[in-house]
Amino acid sequence: MDVERIRDDFPALHQRVNGKPLAYLDNAATSQKPQVVIDAERDYFEHDNANVHRAVHTLSSRATLAYEGARDKVRRFINAPVRESVVFTRGATEGINLVVYTWGRGNVQEGDEILLTEMEHHSNLVPWQLLAQWSGATLRYLGLRPDGTLRLEDLDALLTRRTKVVAFTHMSNVLGTINPVAEIVAAAHRVGAVALVDGAQSVPHMPVDAQALDLDFLAFSGHKMCGPTGSGALYGKRHLLEAMDPFLAGGDMISSVSLEGATWNELPWKFEAGTPSIAQQIALGTAVDYLSDIGMEAVFAHEQELTAYALDRLGSIPGLEVYGSAPQRGGVISFNVEGIHPHDLAQVLDQEGVAARAGNHCAQPLHRRLGQPASCRASLYLYNTEDEVEALVRGIRLAKTFFGA
Repeated sequence: MDVERIRDDFPALHQRVNGKPLAYLDNAATSQKPQVVIDAERDYFEHDNANVHRAVHTLSSRATLAYEGARDKVRRFINAPVRESVVFTRGATEGINLVVYTWGRGNVQEGDEILLTEMEHHSNLVPWQLLAQWSGATLRYLGLRPDGTLRLEDLDALLTRRTKVVAFTHMSNVLGTINPVAEIVAAAHRVGAVALVDGAQSVPHMPVDAQALDLDFLAFSGHKMCGPTGSGALYGKRHLLEAMDPFLAGGDMISSVSLEGATWNELPWKFEAGTPSIAQQIALGTAVDYLSDIGMEAVFAHEQELTAYALDRLGSIPGLEVYGSAPQRGGVISFNVEGIHPHDLAQVLDQEGVAARAGNHCAQPLHRRLGQPASCRASLYLYNTEDEVEALVRGIRLAKTFFGA
Protein backbone atom coordinates (compact mmCIF):
# COMPACT_ATOMS: atom_id res chain seq x y z
CA MET A 1 0.00 0.00 0.00
CA ASP A 2 1.51 3.31 -1.12
CA VAL A 3 0.74 5.62 1.81
CA GLU A 4 2.30 8.71 0.20
CA ARG A 5 0.12 8.25 -2.87
CA ILE A 6 -2.92 7.83 -0.63
CA ARG A 7 -2.04 11.02 1.26
CA ASP A 8 -2.10 12.92 -2.02
CA ASP A 9 -5.82 12.09 -2.25
CA PHE A 10 -6.68 13.97 0.97
CA PRO A 11 -6.50 17.76 0.57
CA ALA A 12 -6.88 18.52 4.29
CA LEU A 13 -3.67 16.66 5.11
CA HIS A 14 -1.52 19.14 3.18
CA GLN A 15 -2.10 22.17 5.40
CA ARG A 16 -0.01 23.66 8.16
CA VAL A 17 -1.48 24.19 11.62
CA ASN A 18 0.18 26.75 13.87
CA GLY A 19 3.04 26.85 11.40
CA LYS A 20 3.63 23.08 11.55
CA PRO A 21 2.68 20.32 9.11
CA LEU A 22 -0.63 18.81 10.19
CA ALA A 23 -0.42 15.38 11.80
CA TYR A 24 -4.07 14.34 11.96
CA LEU A 25 -4.40 11.70 14.69
CA ASP A 26 -8.08 12.06 15.60
CA ASN A 27 -9.48 9.46 13.22
CA ALA A 28 -11.57 7.69 15.85
CA ALA A 29 -13.63 10.90 16.01
CA THR A 30 -13.85 11.40 12.25
CA SER A 31 -11.64 10.72 9.25
CA GLN A 32 -10.46 13.12 6.60
CA LYS A 33 -12.09 12.87 3.15
CA PRO A 34 -10.43 12.06 -0.17
CA GLN A 35 -10.99 14.45 -3.06
CA VAL A 36 -13.18 11.91 -4.89
CA VAL A 37 -15.64 11.92 -1.99
CA ILE A 38 -15.70 15.71 -1.84
CA ASP A 39 -16.25 15.78 -5.61
CA ALA A 40 -19.07 13.21 -5.43
CA GLU A 41 -21.05 15.29 -2.97
CA ARG A 42 -20.48 18.48 -4.95
CA ASP A 43 -21.35 16.74 -8.22
CA TYR A 44 -24.77 15.80 -6.87
CA PHE A 45 -25.57 19.41 -5.97
CA GLU A 46 -24.19 20.75 -9.25
CA HIS A 47 -25.87 18.27 -11.60
CA ASP A 48 -28.42 15.93 -9.96
CA ASN A 49 -29.94 17.93 -7.12
CA ALA A 50 -33.41 16.42 -6.86
CA ASN A 51 -35.36 14.25 -4.48
CA VAL A 52 -35.22 10.47 -4.78
CA HIS A 53 -38.01 7.94 -5.35
CA ARG A 54 -40.55 10.69 -6.05
CA ALA A 55 -40.41 11.85 -9.67
CA VAL A 56 -39.89 10.66 -13.22
CA HIS A 57 -37.84 13.61 -14.43
CA THR A 58 -34.22 13.06 -15.36
CA LEU A 59 -32.57 14.69 -12.36
CA SER A 60 -34.64 12.65 -9.92
CA SER A 61 -33.95 9.46 -11.86
CA ARG A 62 -30.21 10.09 -11.81
CA ALA A 63 -30.26 10.94 -8.11
CA THR A 64 -32.26 7.81 -7.31
CA LEU A 65 -29.90 5.59 -9.29
CA ALA A 66 -26.87 7.04 -7.50
CA TYR A 67 -28.51 6.84 -4.07
CA GLU A 68 -29.63 3.24 -4.48
CA GLY A 69 -26.32 2.41 -6.14
CA ALA A 70 -24.59 3.53 -2.95
CA ARG A 71 -26.75 1.07 -1.00
CA ASP A 72 -25.55 -1.75 -3.24
CA LYS A 73 -21.94 -0.71 -2.64
CA VAL A 74 -22.44 -0.75 1.13
CA ARG A 75 -24.12 -4.15 0.90
CA ARG A 76 -21.11 -5.61 -0.89
CA PHE A 77 -18.67 -3.87 1.46
CA ILE A 78 -20.05 -5.64 4.56
CA ASN A 79 -21.21 -8.73 2.62
CA ALA A 80 -24.87 -8.34 3.53
CA PRO A 81 -26.94 -11.02 1.78
CA VAL A 82 -29.54 -8.65 0.30
CA ARG A 83 -29.82 -4.90 -0.25
CA GLU A 84 -33.07 -4.85 1.71
CA SER A 85 -31.01 -5.47 4.84
CA VAL A 86 -29.11 -2.17 4.46
CA VAL A 87 -30.93 0.81 5.99
CA PHE A 88 -29.34 4.21 5.48
CA THR A 89 -28.95 6.24 8.68
CA ARG A 90 -27.12 9.38 9.80
CA GLY A 91 -24.56 7.17 11.55
CA ALA A 92 -24.03 4.46 14.14
CA THR A 93 -25.86 6.39 16.87
CA GLU A 94 -29.05 6.59 14.83
CA GLY A 95 -28.75 2.96 13.79
CA ILE A 96 -28.51 1.75 17.39
CA ASN A 97 -31.40 3.97 18.46
CA LEU A 98 -33.47 2.63 15.57
CA VAL A 99 -33.03 -0.89 16.91
CA VAL A 100 -33.76 0.15 20.49
CA TYR A 101 -36.90 2.10 19.64
CA THR A 102 -38.32 -0.52 17.26
CA TRP A 103 -37.00 -4.02 17.91
CA GLY A 104 -36.32 -3.24 21.57
CA ARG A 105 -39.72 -1.81 22.41
CA GLY A 106 -41.39 -4.67 20.59
CA ASN A 107 -39.41 -7.50 22.18
CA VAL A 108 -37.94 -6.51 25.56
CA GLN A 109 -40.25 -6.74 28.57
CA GLU A 110 -40.13 -6.59 32.34
CA GLY A 111 -37.95 -9.38 33.70
CA ASP A 112 -35.86 -9.62 30.54
CA GLU A 113 -32.14 -8.89 30.52
CA ILE A 114 -29.92 -6.75 28.29
CA LEU A 115 -26.22 -7.62 28.24
CA LEU A 116 -23.68 -4.87 27.47
CA THR A 117 -19.97 -4.45 28.21
CA GLU A 118 -18.02 -2.01 30.35
CA MET A 119 -16.22 -0.59 27.30
CA GLU A 120 -19.21 0.77 25.38
CA HIS A 121 -19.44 4.20 23.78
CA HIS A 122 -22.36 6.17 25.20
CA SER A 123 -24.24 5.60 21.94
CA ASN A 124 -24.35 1.87 22.67
CA LEU A 125 -25.09 2.36 26.35
CA VAL A 126 -27.56 5.19 26.96
CA PRO A 127 -30.22 3.94 24.46
CA TRP A 128 -30.26 0.56 26.23
CA GLN A 129 -30.48 2.29 29.61
CA LEU A 130 -33.56 4.10 28.35
CA LEU A 131 -35.04 0.82 27.10
CA ALA A 132 -34.46 -0.76 30.50
CA GLN A 133 -36.26 2.16 32.17
CA TRP A 134 -39.22 1.91 29.80
CA SER A 135 -39.54 -1.87 29.87
CA GLY A 136 -38.46 -2.84 33.36
CA ALA A 137 -35.68 -5.01 31.94
CA THR A 138 -32.40 -5.50 33.79
CA LEU A 139 -29.03 -4.32 32.47
CA ARG A 140 -26.06 -6.63 32.95
CA TYR A 141 -22.44 -5.96 32.05
CA LEU A 142 -19.53 -8.05 30.88
CA GLY A 143 -16.47 -6.73 32.67
CA LEU A 144 -12.87 -6.10 31.69
CA ARG A 145 -9.56 -7.75 32.45
CA PRO A 146 -6.58 -5.56 33.41
CA ASP A 147 -5.29 -5.71 29.81
CA GLY A 148 -8.50 -4.15 28.45
CA THR A 149 -9.99 -7.34 27.03
CA LEU A 150 -13.43 -8.62 27.94
CA ARG A 151 -13.82 -11.20 30.70
CA LEU A 152 -15.10 -13.85 28.32
CA GLU A 153 -14.84 -16.45 31.09
CA ASP A 154 -17.89 -14.73 32.65
CA LEU A 155 -19.96 -14.67 29.46
CA ASP A 156 -21.80 -17.98 29.86
CA ALA A 157 -22.79 -17.13 33.44
CA LEU A 158 -24.18 -13.75 32.35
CA LEU A 159 -26.21 -15.22 29.50
CA THR A 160 -29.54 -16.76 30.51
CA ARG A 161 -32.85 -17.54 28.87
CA ARG A 162 -33.94 -14.09 30.05
CA THR A 163 -31.25 -12.42 27.92
CA LYS A 164 -32.98 -10.78 24.97
CA VAL A 165 -30.11 -8.84 23.42
CA VAL A 166 -26.33 -8.65 23.62
CA ALA A 167 -24.99 -5.29 22.38
CA PHE A 168 -21.26 -4.66 22.22
CA THR A 169 -18.56 -2.82 20.33
CA HIS A 170 -16.39 -4.56 17.78
CA MET A 171 -13.45 -2.27 18.56
CA SER A 172 -13.14 -0.04 21.61
CA ASN A 173 -12.89 3.67 20.83
CA VAL A 174 -10.71 4.10 23.95
CA LEU A 175 -8.64 0.94 24.36
CA GLY A 176 -8.43 -0.17 20.74
CA THR A 177 -9.39 -3.69 21.85
CA ILE A 178 -10.78 -5.82 19.02
CA ASN A 179 -13.42 -8.09 20.51
CA PRO A 180 -14.04 -11.69 19.35
CA VAL A 181 -17.33 -10.94 17.62
CA ALA A 182 -18.07 -14.41 16.26
CA GLU A 183 -17.57 -16.01 19.68
CA ILE A 184 -19.81 -13.53 21.49
CA VAL A 185 -22.52 -13.65 18.82
CA ALA A 186 -22.55 -17.46 18.89
CA ALA A 187 -22.89 -17.43 22.68
CA ALA A 188 -25.80 -14.98 22.43
CA HIS A 189 -27.55 -17.14 19.87
CA ARG A 190 -27.20 -20.24 22.06
CA VAL A 191 -29.59 -18.67 24.58
CA GLY A 192 -31.88 -17.22 21.91
CA ALA A 193 -30.66 -13.64 22.24
CA VAL A 194 -30.19 -11.15 19.42
CA ALA A 195 -26.73 -9.63 18.93
CA LEU A 196 -26.07 -6.01 17.93
CA VAL A 197 -22.53 -4.95 17.06
CA ASP A 198 -21.36 -1.34 17.16
CA GLY A 199 -19.07 -1.26 14.13
CA ALA A 200 -18.23 2.45 14.24
CA GLN A 201 -14.54 1.76 14.92
CA SER A 202 -14.17 -1.51 13.01
CA VAL A 203 -15.91 -1.13 9.66
CA PRO A 204 -13.61 1.76 8.59
CA HIS A 205 -10.44 -0.13 9.51
CA MET A 206 -10.79 -3.86 8.85
CA PRO A 207 -12.79 -6.35 6.80
CA VAL A 208 -16.20 -6.95 8.41
CA ASP A 209 -18.37 -9.75 7.00
CA ALA A 210 -21.92 -9.58 8.33
CA GLN A 211 -22.78 -13.07 7.14
CA ALA A 212 -19.60 -14.82 8.28
CA LEU A 213 -20.00 -13.26 11.75
CA ASP A 214 -23.72 -14.14 11.78
CA LEU A 215 -24.61 -10.61 12.91
CA ASP A 216 -28.21 -9.76 13.69
CA PHE A 217 -27.55 -6.01 13.62
CA LEU A 218 -24.50 -3.94 12.67
CA ALA A 219 -24.40 -0.14 12.96
CA PHE A 220 -21.67 2.09 11.56
CA SER A 221 -20.96 5.66 10.47
CA GLY A 222 -19.80 6.96 7.11
CA HIS A 223 -17.86 9.95 8.45
CA LYS A 224 -15.29 7.69 10.13
CA MET A 225 -14.57 5.83 6.88
CA CYS A 226 -13.73 8.67 4.48
CA GLY A 227 -17.39 9.53 3.91
CA PRO A 228 -19.39 12.65 4.81
CA THR A 229 -21.03 13.45 8.11
CA GLY A 230 -24.70 12.51 8.12
CA SER A 231 -24.06 9.21 6.35
CA GLY A 232 -24.07 5.66 7.64
CA ALA A 233 -26.01 2.44 7.69
CA LEU A 234 -27.70 -0.16 9.82
CA TYR A 235 -27.50 -3.78 8.71
CA GLY A 236 -30.18 -6.10 10.03
CA LYS A 237 -31.20 -9.63 9.23
CA ARG A 238 -34.17 -9.39 6.95
CA HIS A 239 -36.61 -11.35 9.11
CA LEU A 240 -35.84 -9.08 12.06
CA LEU A 241 -36.32 -5.89 10.05
CA GLU A 242 -39.54 -7.21 8.53
CA ALA A 243 -41.03 -7.75 11.99
CA MET A 244 -40.04 -4.31 13.31
CA ASP A 245 -42.29 -1.25 13.35
CA PRO A 246 -41.08 1.93 11.61
CA PHE A 247 -38.72 4.22 13.49
CA LEU A 248 -39.90 7.53 11.99
CA ALA A 249 -43.11 8.28 10.10
CA GLY A 250 -43.59 10.46 7.04
CA GLY A 251 -43.04 10.47 3.32
CA ASP A 252 -41.47 7.55 1.45
CA MET A 253 -41.79 5.05 4.33
CA ILE A 254 -45.45 4.42 3.54
CA SER A 255 -47.20 2.23 1.01
CA SER A 256 -50.64 3.80 1.32
CA VAL A 257 -52.26 6.41 3.54
CA SER A 258 -55.89 7.14 4.32
CA LEU A 259 -57.58 9.15 7.03
CA GLU A 260 -58.03 5.90 8.91
CA GLY A 261 -54.43 4.75 8.86
CA ALA A 262 -51.40 3.78 6.81
CA THR A 263 -49.46 0.78 5.57
CA TRP A 264 -45.69 0.63 5.32
CA ASN A 265 -43.31 0.56 2.41
CA GLU A 266 -41.07 -2.42 1.72
CA LEU A 267 -37.59 -2.79 3.17
CA PRO A 268 -35.39 -0.87 3.50
CA TRP A 269 -37.49 2.22 2.82
CA LYS A 270 -39.83 1.43 5.72
CA PHE A 271 -37.11 2.89 7.94
CA GLU A 272 -36.17 5.89 5.77
CA ALA A 273 -38.84 8.52 6.34
CA GLY A 274 -38.67 11.91 4.66
CA THR A 275 -36.01 13.28 2.36
CA PRO A 276 -32.81 11.38 3.19
CA SER A 277 -29.21 12.61 3.22
CA ILE A 278 -28.99 12.03 -0.52
CA ALA A 279 -25.68 13.70 -1.32
CA GLN A 280 -24.05 12.26 1.78
CA GLN A 281 -25.09 8.67 1.11
CA ILE A 282 -24.04 8.95 -2.54
CA ALA A 283 -20.65 10.19 -1.36
CA LEU A 284 -20.51 7.33 1.15
CA GLY A 285 -20.80 5.00 -1.82
CA THR A 286 -17.79 6.76 -3.33
CA ALA A 287 -15.89 6.33 -0.05
CA VAL A 288 -16.70 2.62 -0.11
CA ASP A 289 -15.34 2.42 -3.66
CA TYR A 290 -12.18 4.22 -2.54
CA LEU A 291 -11.54 1.88 0.38
CA SER A 292 -12.44 -1.19 -1.66
CA ASP A 293 -9.95 -0.25 -4.36
CA ILE A 294 -7.20 -0.07 -1.74
CA GLY A 295 -8.41 -3.21 0.02
CA MET A 296 -9.46 -3.45 3.65
CA GLU A 297 -6.89 -6.15 4.32
CA ALA A 298 -4.17 -3.72 3.24
CA VAL A 299 -5.67 -0.92 5.34
CA PHE A 300 -5.74 -3.15 8.42
CA ALA A 301 -2.20 -4.42 7.87
CA HIS A 302 -0.85 -0.87 7.56
CA GLU A 303 -2.61 0.22 10.74
CA GLN A 304 -1.39 -2.84 12.64
CA GLU A 305 2.20 -2.09 11.69
CA LEU A 306 1.89 1.61 12.49
CA THR A 307 0.15 0.90 15.81
CA ALA A 308 2.99 -1.38 16.90
CA TYR A 309 5.47 1.35 15.98
CA ALA A 310 3.49 3.99 17.89
CA LEU A 311 3.18 1.83 21.01
CA ASP A 312 6.91 1.17 20.96
CA ARG A 313 7.75 4.87 20.61
CA LEU A 314 5.26 5.98 23.27
CA GLY A 315 6.67 3.32 25.58
CA SER A 316 10.00 5.17 25.52
CA ILE A 317 8.51 8.23 27.25
CA PRO A 318 8.89 8.20 31.06
CA GLY A 319 5.65 8.77 32.96
CA LEU A 320 3.39 7.91 30.01
CA GLU A 321 0.76 5.22 30.58
CA VAL A 322 -1.12 3.60 27.70
CA TYR A 323 -4.53 2.15 28.60
CA GLY A 324 -5.13 -1.36 27.32
CA SER A 325 -2.66 -3.95 26.11
CA ALA A 326 -4.93 -6.37 24.27
CA PRO A 327 -3.08 -8.68 21.88
CA GLN A 328 -5.75 -8.00 19.23
CA ARG A 329 -6.10 -4.25 18.92
CA GLY A 330 -6.64 -1.50 16.38
CA GLY A 331 -5.03 1.88 15.96
CA VAL A 332 -6.71 3.63 18.90
CA ILE A 333 -4.22 4.56 21.62
CA SER A 334 -5.39 6.34 24.78
CA PHE A 335 -2.84 7.48 27.32
CA ASN A 336 -1.98 9.94 30.06
CA VAL A 337 1.30 11.56 31.07
CA GLU A 338 2.01 11.87 34.77
CA GLY A 339 1.75 15.48 35.92
CA ILE A 340 -0.04 16.78 32.79
CA HIS A 341 -3.81 17.10 32.39
CA PRO A 342 -4.86 15.49 29.08
CA HIS A 343 -6.49 18.70 27.88
CA ASP A 344 -3.28 20.64 28.50
CA LEU A 345 -1.34 17.95 26.67
CA ALA A 346 -3.70 18.11 23.70
CA GLN A 347 -3.30 21.90 23.53
CA VAL A 348 0.48 21.61 23.42
CA LEU A 349 0.19 18.95 20.72
CA ASP A 350 -2.07 21.25 18.71
CA GLN A 351 0.56 23.99 18.85
CA GLU A 352 2.91 21.45 17.28
CA GLY A 353 0.43 20.65 14.52
CA VAL A 354 -0.70 17.35 16.04
CA ALA A 355 -4.47 16.82 16.18
CA ALA A 356 -5.32 14.48 19.08
CA ARG A 357 -8.38 14.08 21.30
CA ALA A 358 -8.61 14.80 25.01
CA GLY A 359 -11.58 13.89 27.18
CA ASN A 360 -13.57 10.82 28.09
CA HIS A 361 -14.26 10.01 24.42
CA CYS A 362 -17.98 9.45 25.12
CA ALA A 363 -17.04 6.57 27.42
CA GLN A 364 -17.37 7.86 30.98
CA PRO A 365 -18.02 4.46 32.64
CA LEU A 366 -14.92 3.01 31.00
CA HIS A 367 -12.79 5.90 32.20
CA ARG A 368 -14.14 5.41 35.73
CA ARG A 369 -13.14 1.76 35.38
CA LEU A 370 -9.64 2.97 34.44
CA GLY A 371 -9.62 5.33 37.42
CA GLN A 372 -9.19 8.36 35.18
CA PRO A 373 -11.58 11.26 34.44
CA ALA A 374 -10.10 11.69 30.97
CA SER A 375 -7.28 10.66 28.66
CA CYS A 376 -5.45 11.83 25.57
CA ARG A 377 -6.10 9.76 22.47
CA ALA A 378 -4.22 9.30 19.21
CA SER A 379 -6.04 7.28 16.58
CA LEU A 380 -4.54 6.14 13.29
CA TYR A 381 -5.85 5.56 9.78
CA LEU A 382 -4.68 4.49 6.36
CA TYR A 383 -2.97 7.80 5.57
CA ASN A 384 -0.94 8.15 8.78
CA THR A 385 2.83 7.69 8.81
CA GLU A 386 5.75 7.02 11.14
CA ASP A 387 6.76 10.67 10.71
CA GLU A 388 3.42 11.70 12.22
CA VAL A 389 3.97 9.33 15.13
CA GLU A 390 7.34 11.01 15.65
CA ALA A 391 5.60 14.41 15.66
CA LEU A 392 3.32 13.08 18.41
CA VAL A 393 6.29 11.85 20.44
CA ARG A 394 8.11 15.19 20.05
CA GLY A 395 5.00 17.06 21.13
CA ILE A 396 4.61 14.94 24.25
CA ARG A 397 8.27 15.42 25.18
CA LEU A 398 7.86 19.17 24.68
CA ALA A 399 4.83 19.16 26.97
CA LYS A 400 6.80 17.29 29.63
CA THR A 401 9.50 19.92 29.47
CA PHE A 402 7.00 22.79 29.55
CA PHE A 403 5.09 21.42 32.56
CA GLY A 404 8.16 20.05 34.29
CA ALA A 405 6.65 16.58 34.26
